[in-house]
Amino acid sequence: MRPFREKEWLFSLLIASVILWLIFLGSLPLRDWDEGTVAQVAREIWRAPAGSLRWLYPILGGEPYHNKPPLIHLLIAGAYFLGGVNEWTTRLPSAMLTALGVPLLYLVGRLLFNQHLPALFAALVYLTMLPVVRHGRLAMLDGASISFFLLLLFFLLKARQHQRYALGVGICLGLITLTKGMLVLLLGAIACLFVIADGQLSLGKNPYFWAGMLLGNAVPLAWYTAQWQHYGGSFLQINFQAQTFNRITQPVEGHSGPPWYYLIELIKYGFPWLIFLPGGLHLAVRKRHTTWSRLVLIGTVVYFVAISAMRTKLPWYVLPIYPFLALAIGAKLSEIWQHRNLINKYWAIFLVIIAIAGIGGCIYFVIADPQPVLIVMSLVLAISMGIAAWLIKQRDRLVVPVLFSGMYLVLLLLMSSQSWIWELNEAFPVKPVAALIRTHVFPGTKIYTSFAYSRPSLDFYCDCQVIPADITGLQQMQSEQSYLLIDNATLQNIDLSSSKVLGQSEDFTLIAPKIN
Repeated sequence: MRPFREKEWLFSLLIASVILWLIFLGSLPLRDWDEGTVAQVAREIWRAPAGSLRWLYPILGGEPYHNKPPLIHLLIAGAYFLGGVNEWTTRLPSAMLTALGVPLLYLVGRLLFNQHLPALFAALVYLTMLPVVRHGRLAMLDGASISFFLLLLFFLLKARQHQRYALGVGICLGLITLTKGMLVLLLGAIACLFVIADGQLSLGKNPYFWAGMLLGNAVPLAWYTAQWQHYGGSFLQINFQAQTFNRITQPVEGHSGPPWYYLIELIKYGFPWLIFLPGGLHLAVRKRHTTWSRLVLIGTVVYFVAISAMRTKLPWYVLPIYPFLALAIGAKLSEIWQHRNLINKYWAIFLVIIAIAGIGGCIYFVIADPQPVLIVMSLVLAISMGIAAWLIKQRDRLVVPVLFSGMYLVLLLLMSSQSWIWELNEAFPVKPVAALIRTHVFPGTKIYTSFAYSRPSLDFYCDCQVIPADITGLQQMQSEQSYLLIDNATLQNIDLSSSKVLGQSEDFTLIAPKIN
């Protein structure tokens, strides 16, 4: 393929990914937990006075924030400086970095396959994977970490042709560390095993590689050293022990699950591409002596086994495995495109099931949740999957572009709706309650609530710290001149006869401090 065609494809992938990741990005409130927490830390950095070193020693609710290094928080603080504090600026840095992963995967695929078609298909699969798009649009750290890892792989592969590209390997490791902390150990181990398996041992003699390792790791090392010197053992205990290694040996904050937890996550959200994954992995095993298959097999097995063995289970922990799966699926789709006799007619059964689910979704949205965008989305899903099933029965390779275009349009419509963050329906809407609090309470005030757990998104929007407490605790806080936020059910069982009601919102009542 001519060089300028390569640039056209790369530019097209970039535009398609940016549109999908940015469309209606600020249309919904921030989600618990990561979004609310990240936004609070970033806002504290943004509004800190000059010379306060808040960028180096971030805080959350007035306390030192030891969970993760602050690279993304700093980028969000910069977005606040340019565009104000809102949902769009909060999500923009992470969304842009995640969107860049699509053209980066294409570049990695070109170097792995040494062909255009499987690289293009892998990038399009990655572009149209629901978990990658949905979580990548949130103000979280995972999408950016994946993009930095893909950039690392690009430099690693380019270093085989030009030694100077090895400089970027260490820099990318440093960026991963500054974004997601100790995730760098797992991703770095995968990269190291790949280098060994692929026989790229000459990398160890490359001076650019060691220069990059020195430069890239200098900043993370300086940051960790500064935290240790400033906070002492408490930083090490929280960052390394409680927030990192404890997640391996015990379920942190109750987030547990069986060893097959992530397999279920892949099955739930992996269609329609999951249909082609067994064939892609089988192809990788058959061609295990090729560079692309080594990366796919090492990355998939090592990462999946590692997260499955961890005691703490969270849905977004599985995200870094999707580039490996996309490469395997892209290779399989390329084989199908070139040899249509390899199309398995039984795949049509799964696509028909998805089409029926689309029809069912259309009926549900018409009756229960009449959002026109979701109705159209369900129709597009049903029609595109139905056409794809028919094309598979005909052994027509056009099934590939039909699936890509259909899934892209489905995701575009979903991200344009009011339902792409469906976790917001799990608890009360925070913005009306936060508006009530802001009307009557000074920023930074501690408020005690009868709600069962704290909500970082509520803390962010009301600019206060809302702390859960039982009835006994609420009564004690009332006597200590504290504000209370109480749901209607608890309000009937607590003595607040001498208290002043400031207002109500979403079944919550805001109570002023008791007057003695």
